Amino acid sequence: MNYKDSTKALHSGQTPDQTTGASAVPLYQTSSFVFKDIETAAAIFSGNTVGNVYSRISNPTTDVLEQRTAEFEGGVAAVAVSSGMAAVSSTFLAITRVGDEIVSADNLYGGSYCWLKNSFANLGRKVTFVKVNDTTAFENAITERTKALYVEFIGNPKLEIPDLEALADIAHRHGIPLIVDNTIGVGLCKTFDYGADVEIISATKYIGGHGSTLGGLIVDSGKFNWANGKFPELSEPDLGAHGVNFCEKYGNVSGVGNIAFAAKVRLSILINYGCAISPFNSFMLLQGFETLPMRQEKHSKNALAVSKFLLNHPKVGWVNYPGLETNEYYNNSSKYFKNGMGGIICFGLKDGFEGAKKFIPNLKLFYHLANIGDARSLVIHPASTTHSLLSKEEQIDVGITPDLIRLSIGLEDVDDIIADLDQALEKI
Repeated sequence: MNYKDSTKALHSGQTPDQTTGASAVPLYQTSSFVFKDIETAAAIFSGNTVGNVYSRISNPTTDVLEQRTAEFEGGVAAVAVSSGMAAVSSTFLAITRVGDEIVSADNLYGGSYCWLKNSFANLGRKVTFVKVNDTTAFENAITERTKALYVEFIGNPKLEIPDLEALADIAHRHGIPLIVDNTIGVGLCKTFDYGADVEIISATKYIGGHGSTLGGLIVDSGKFNWANGKFPELSEPDLGAHGVNFCEKYGNVSGVGNIAFAAKVRLSILINYGCAISPFNSFMLLQGFETLPMRQEKHSKNALAVSKFLLNHPKVGWVNYPGLETNEYYNNSSKYFKNGMGGIICFGLKDGFEGAKKFIPNLKLFYHLANIGDARSLVIHPASTTHSLLSKEEQIDVGITPDLIRLSIGLEDVDDIIADLDQALEKI
């Protein structure tokens, strides 16, 4: 049946345990698995039979998380890894080799920006950064070596909402995929419906929802043709995966579809780089997943009310929230988001950084820490923390001004959230 999101979040990928009848997903906290016999072991290692070998590659608890994510997002397969950054690096390493290029929006989370600009370059790849709302710049930056377009949806922390359909059209005209980080928008927008080919999610944030567990997810839409001649990493024998040609072996799996990209990530990148998620972390993330749709709706409702409060406060210079009708991305947010525009707000104080140094320590309900998507409300000053490794010029380029404060609005009563903000603002 074609279930709705709230049902998928509770049931996808799971049946009651066949051995014990347990209704909850069991935690298979094991490094490895016993083979039935020599023939079965050989068949699993050759890829002719599905089975578990080692939890670095697959695990029954993690398998439920992967299946649930794929079905929830409308993809054909997902691969869980150790963190959101592991999801970013694994995705781009899977489709590139030395000399290849990526065209990326420049408004990325600080860790993603630094990895792409520096670490990725040190591996012999190149990234061209362009403005997220300049579709012409994306197209003009594409060369014969370009292997993907990359954007965040919604951007962190500038909260831009790119035009996915326009970017997907550009990418597909050039025979390359559109890769989207949907960490903030998960549960609010299905990017595959608008042309995205691969989705990256930091499950640490809204999927987990309680700030307790690290994890990352890579979701394969199954729609992109990796055998179009531009991706030898998938369409030619991979010596790092025992000579497997992923397009030939996994490009049309019976009953599943085209899982060539997901197979490449699991059987080449995950195995060889070892960025495996712990089964316990998969178990914890599944607990959060069950309430994702209702939490995202409440996060969004609270954030809209808080943004309106801040907009009218005399000590606040500006407010950036895509749910406000005055926001430059309101039309895109209305187009792509149907159940709220997320829980992240950015704003600036009229007293700038000096005001922030008085405001943040006086908050009582908000936790001052470097995370988003928690059930509790959070606050951070990006220029001095999450984006502090960027130069002043780079900070300005990606929209990080000295006065910018980022709020991750939680699930507390919205009146209590607003009261806490109000009393801290009065201390300035």
